[in-house]
Amino acid sequence: MVDLIVVGGGPGGYLGAERAAQAGLKTLLIEKREVGGVCLNEGCIPTKTLLYSAKLKEGAAHGEKYGVRAAEVSIDHSAVIKRKNKVVAALVGSVKAKLKAAGVTLVNGEAYLLGRSGEGFEVRCGEERHIGKRLLICTGSVPVVPPIPGLKEALEKGFAVTSREILDTDKVPARLVIVGGGVIGLEMANYFAAAGAGVTVIEMLDHIGGAIDTDISAILQRNLEKKGIRFLLGQKVARIKDDSVVCEGKNGETETKADTVLLSIGRRAFTDGLGLENLNVLTERGAIVTDGHMQTNVPGVYAAGDVNGRSMLAHTAYREAEAAVRHMTGVKDEMRYDAIPGVIYTNPEAAGVGETEASAKAKGLDVAAKAISMNFSGRYLAENERGDGILKVIVSNKTQRIVGLHMIGSYASEMIYGACMMIGREMSLESIRRIVFPHPTVSEIIRESLFEF
Repeated sequence: MVDLIVVGGGPGGYLGAERAAQAGLKTLLIEKREVGGVCLNEGCIPTKTLLYSAKLKEGAAHGEKYGVRAAEVSIDHSAVIKRKNKVVAALVGSVKAKLKAAGVTLVNGEAYLLGRSGEGFEVRCGEERHIGKRLLICTGSVPVVPPIPGLKEALEKGFAVTSREILDTDKVPARLVIVGGGVIGLEMANYFAAAGAGVTVIEMLDHIGGAIDTDISAILQRNLEKKGIRFLLGQKVARIKDDSVVCEGKNGETETKADTVLLSIGRRAFTDGLGLENLNVLTERGAIVTDGHMQTNVPGVYAAGDVNGRSMLAHTAYREAEAAVRHMTGVKDEMRYDAIPGVIYTNPEAAGVGETEASAKAKGLDVAAKAISMNFSGRYLAENERGDGILKVIVSNKTQRIVGLHMIGSYASEMIYGACMMIGREMSLESIRRIVFPHPTVSEIIRESLFEF
């Protein structure tokens, strides 16, 4: 008998288990593959190692603009993958060490929820059965596989792959077609274009980047096109053939030859075969329904991370897990979703938090939006020859507070947390204007932009 059984060892699961054990709960964590989940093993961390290699290559290849000359710059893809594996292994080991230090019992295997007895929640893992007073479900998500004609056969043959397989490929395809122009698709497009692949991105929407600000999306697309990446927007994949992808749009069908097809159109909550029906846990469209404390309709059962479908981001999972554990231990806390940052780690980086100009208007909010060139930052100008980055701020006319901030340019991923704090703390424009930013930094552009209002 334990106080808490955590099912799934991804970001929400391993951090939730660690926080629970630190709070004095006897905690058992069940993970069927490797701790770290998709993010650490086949998502966030692996892609960043690849993208950093691409950034170094691009910087060296265009160093003449900065007075640096380099000849025959190229990417050794096998060396990049080898380093990626080393980074992942180190971080997995670190997570395991932290869990052990906190006193978490780690069990490797597939969990199945048997039901509830007088003692607590019963979970089967292999031949063993475990009982916990509470459950925290963190089973994450899996790629969406739509019923596209030919896709199933393409996946079976390896002609089509998901983000998991592409990160372990031993060679760079000459022609890579990416289905989906969201975060994962764009990041993989950036790396493989730098590595020498001819890359085509097919996207159903009329813009890339999903729900990001439209001005940011346009600038990002322009920069990626300069790298040789081709975009087919407003196109739906009609079928996948033996060596090509056929899509259709307003002007009819377009066929694009490919050596590899990357399926990157989104993810869905993973609850298959988990046994939720044995506890009558409520789901909607396959995702577990949770409240602000991450509790389900069944008292004592919580869900955090992608599995609840609220915000499929690792940093959201971290915070949700903490909110869940705090509720279990009687600490007042509640999850908020109005200041969750989103980042696209391409070169240049794009990041945003809160409302976009379009979403604010769609909700009928009275806002003012102002954009300022990143070139007003001395450091940005020094490091970006002909850079076209911008920072865009959305301010409530009623409260004079920031409700959204979006940017594209160097260090965007590292600066966005400041805007998250400003929104989360509901800081006034005047109070932010009084903050002293270090000079010269790109982050100064945030303070500078507020004097536009």
